[in-house]
Amino acid sequence: MNRQITRMAVVGVVLLAALVVGTTYWQAWAASGLADRQDNSIQQVVRFTVKRGKIYAADGKTVLADNVRRKVAGQTLYLRYYPQHGLAAHIVGYSTRVRSRAGLESSENDFLTGSNTNLSTVLDTAFDKLKGTTVKGNDLHLTLRAVAQRIALNALGGKCGAAVAIEPRTGRLLVSVSSPTYDPNLIEGKYNLAARPKFGCPPFVNRAEAGLYLPGSAFKVITASAALDSGKFTLDSRFNDPGYCIEYGQKVSNFADQSGPERFGSVDFTQALEHSINAVFCEIGKALGARVIMETAKRFGFYSVPPLETPVNERAVSGLYNNGKLFLPKDDSQADPGRLAFGQGPGNAEPRVTPIQMAMVAATIANGGLVMRPYVVERVVAPDGSTVTTTKPDTLERAISENTAADVTTMMEAVVQGGTGTAAQLPGIRVAGKTGTAETGANHVNTTWFICFAPVENPKVAVAVVLERQSATGGTTAAPIARTIMEALLR
Repeated sequence: MNRQITRMAVVGVVLLAALVVGTTYWQAWAASGLADRQDNSIQQVVRFTVKRGKIYAADGKTVLADNVRRKVAGQTLYLRYYPQHGLAAHIVGYSTRVRSRAGLESSENDFLTGSNTNLSTVLDTAFDKLKGTTVKGNDLHLTLRAVAQRIALNALGGKCGAAVAIEPRTGRLLVSVSSPTYDPNLIEGKYNLAARPKFGCPPFVNRAEAGLYLPGSAFKVITASAALDSGKFTLDSRFNDPGYCIEYGQKVSNFADQSGPERFGSVDFTQALEHSINAVFCEIGKALGARVIMETAKRFGFYSVPPLETPVNERAVSGLYNNGKLFLPKDDSQADPGRLAFGQGPGNAEPRVTPIQMAMVAATIANGGLVMRPYVVERVVAPDGSTVTTTKPDTLERAISENTAADVTTMMEAVVQGGTGTAAQLPGIRVAGKTGTAETGANHVNTTWFICFAPVENPKVAVAVVLERQSATGGTTAAPIARTIMEALLR
């Protein structure tokens, strides 16, 4: 009899322990996973009884995401409202009953709903539930500058493209604009209106982070960095430009508007970048090889997802692409080093880059060769005003030596002073930049670029601008927009 009682007692203890463990698991650890299940209809309602945290711009006053209180079937729900409409739609995203979530509303959902595992948040949320009061989420304070964001959006108005601005020494994302934008307030009830193409472009694509473009001559900054860092070239290296170079038995000509190939004759390395001479960079590419160029690009952040806080599926990876697939060449037989050196390539091996990656390239040169992790969430603030987390600047790696970065800066400053980027000049401020005009091969339609940073002696902002379907060059289309953004941020 005692043996049976003992067995029953042991079984009872085991069952009780299993109950405690199971309850703890589902309530503490699996709760957020259950909340994300789209087939959980009860949870679909419950998640809108939480008063989500607000999302603010860097000034702490401009509200990018707020709540509207509604009574639905006798229950109080908190639905999202976006006071600035399309100002930062691609970064902030949306949270809706019908279309779920996107942007920071998705990736930072745990913080915004108070379901993150920080001890203070867990305790506050638990007490709110016990008291039967509304659970309040944490606020997000972003690094985006609202005024500059609007100026950038207006500057891009009517064009398909993107603009990104980064603080070089910290990695703070100051501006991130994708054009056309959309109004996240329309997602819930007027989705078709929100999704309607503008100027022939779909609005939901975040071109700043997920748009992959041919870089054209903006990529010459990578090639110049690789060349100088290799020790094979210096600023004083001399080249003879006949107006073309021979690659695989074919002439590769300098870019020209309509007046025929340009020919510069004897030039040094700085002049080659200043005037964006394809023939010179083609020869440099052949001397270095595709592998060396792309290994340098890799240290700038290529071949990695840009480490921002937005959802990983909303960010694309820059690098060489072969038939739509990312690859790193093992030798020059897998890529055309001459054309790669100035940001072009045959269709089976083309460099493709995102605007945020090219902004990181400019920021890295400005920061003496150090790559900083970009971030857009400055801090997370609890409902009582206390700070939950703060993002601190983080160095990813050294892309190039400090001397190489200084030399590339000299070359990029020459581009703005008297080369292809004079439209980016700012009175009294030294600007370093590089134009890019990628030929898409369709009826003289180009993808145009400008990357830059300023002031040269104390860089505070690095910018990348890309425009789709342009008939002119990066110097005349993208550079003026970059200048406008720099001006707004340096005021």
